[in-house]
Order: sequence, then structure tokens, then C-alpha cells
Amino acid sequence: MITEANRFYLLSLGLTVGGLLLTLMLGLLPALLGGLLVYLLVTFGARLLVRFGIGPVTAKTLLLLFVATIVVSAIAICVDVFASRLTDGPESLVQLLQRMADVVDRGRNYLPLWAQGFLPANIEEWQIKASEWLRGNARHLSEIGRDVGVFLFHLLAGMIIGGLVAFKPGAAATHQGPLARALCERVDFISQAFRRIVFSQVRISALNTLLTGIFLVVVLPLLGSPLPLTKTMIAVTFIAGLLPIVGNLVSNTVITLIGLSVSPVAAVGSLLFLIGLHKLEYFVNARIIGSQIRAKAWEILLAMLVMEAAFGLAGLVAAPIYYAYLKDELSAKKLI
Repeated sequence: MITEANRFYLLSLGLTVGGLLLTLMLGLLPALLGGLLVYLLVTFGARLLVRFGIGPVTAKTLLLLFVATIVVSAIAICVDVFASRLTDGPESLVQLLQRMADVVDRGRNYLPLWAQGFLPANIEEWQIKASEWLRGNARHLSEIGRDVGVFLFHLLAGMIIGGLVAFKPGAAATHQGPLARALCERVDFISQAFRRIVFSQVRISALNTLLTGIFLVVVLPLLGSPLPLTKTMIAVTFIAGLLPIVGNLVSNTVITLIGLSVSPVAAVGSLLFLIGLHKLEYFVNARIIGSQIRAKAWEILLAMLVMEAAFGLAGLVAAPIYYAYLKDELSAKKLI
């Protein structure tokens, strides 16, 4: 027999799961993640400041102002740095893509003659093909620009909502109804899952970037095979590393292709190092993320595969957080 408490629990669970799925279907994942991030930063930071004798309201106000300043400054800096990195200097993304294209272009000489006929023969033909592609896909590129604007709007809106909720969380638990209390418990599970996954992944990406940077900046030059664009590749490694598992494939591909542009030895050495680093990360993931949500690598990978097939890139990003939340719910009821 289902008790009244269980009915409210099941209703709140259904509303929460439905809301999480609706968030992906409506493309509101950036708003959810931005809101959770600001909420956790403000509430966690406020608890620390209260220990130093600062009032809760003052602490949250200071933290909201600090977070707002950091966000605005970060956006301005990122726009400026991205614009310069995209087009200017020897370490720009354009140079990185150009070097990768050169490697692919040279690789056509190793293809069968029938396959070479499908590829442009020289840089002029590459440019003609590129301009034709740009003209043919102008509408899609404009849609990408629009999607970036929508993404930033959702992100900022979610961060504002998260700050408002952290500043004034609502009625006290004693004044809440049973459904509201049950929903607050579900939200708490989600926020804790988000905290563990995101901050754990940042630590993993930072470690991966540190080891990759040492290899690119120190090891390869000592071996006489320095790679170009090391700063850009290090930045790509950190940013891509924030995406579990798949991010490693992206950064590994970039570094291997750039190594191939220098010499086969540099490419093979880079590939072997990256494979060894990837194997090392299995143990790191098991210790950092696996210990946090008590999940093996294959569980997270399976969740990412299913979520990506259902919701695309947004599902891929949300999969570890959603899976951690689901395991928390099941563990709380002692079902697993």
C-alpha cells in the first residue's frame, strides 16, 4: 500500500524527471547548468563567509556582486581572446586548422588514384571548394550564429535565476507543503550531483592539461621534435577535457595531426603518450568521479551513448549529471 508520503515522493520524482527531460527537449540545458553553478557558488561561499562573522544576507550580496563581476569580465575577456586567437598570430585557431588541413592534403598522395580524384589538387582548389561551401551553407552559418546568441541568453538567464534563488530560497521548510518539501529534496539531489560531476571533471581536465602541457612544452623539445601551436593545443585540451571521455578524443586527434605535420616520429610519440595518458585517466576517473557517484567508466559511457542518441550534444553533456542524480535517488531508497 502506497502511503501519503510515498505518493508525494513519486509525484515529485515524476515532475523532476519530466522537468529534466523537458529541459533537454526545449534546449534549456545551458540555463539549468548556469543556474546550478551560480546557486552552488553563492550558497557554498556564503556558508564560508558566515564563519567569519559576516551576516548571511551581506555574504550572499557580496558573492552575487562578485559572481556578476567575474561573469561579465570573463565574457569580455573570452570574446577578446577568442577573436584574437581565431584570426591573429602564429598560435591562432586558423593556423591550427590550416596545419591540420596541410596534413590531410599531404595524406592524399598516399590514397589510391581513384580516391585522389575526389579531393582538390592544390590550395587554389581548396579555396574554391571552401568558398562554394560557404555560399551553399550561408543559411546554416547564420543559424549557428543565432544558436550561439540563444545559448548565451539562456546561460545568462539561468545564472540570474540561480542567483535570485540563492539570495532568497523561499519559504522555510516548516511553512512548505508536503509536495514542496519533496520537490526541494529532489532539487537538492540534482544540485549535489551537479557539484560532484562538474568540479570533479574540472580537476580531471586540469590534470590532463598539466600532463599534456609538460609533454608538449618539455618532453618533445628535449627529444628534438617540438610541435608548433603548443599554446593553442593546451587550451583546446583543457576546454575539450571538460567533456568526459569524448573530449579526450578531440584533443588527441588535434595533437596527433599536428605531430604528423612535423614528423612521423613526433606523431607516433604523441599518440603513444596520449594513449598512456588516457589509460591513466581511467584510474583518475575511477578515483575522482567513480568514487563520487559509485559508478564505473562503462556505466557513464553507456549513459552518454544513450543520451547522445536521444538528445544530441546536450544529452552528451547532461548524461553524467543526470546519471549521478538517478543513482543518488536510487541509493537514498536503498534500491542499489
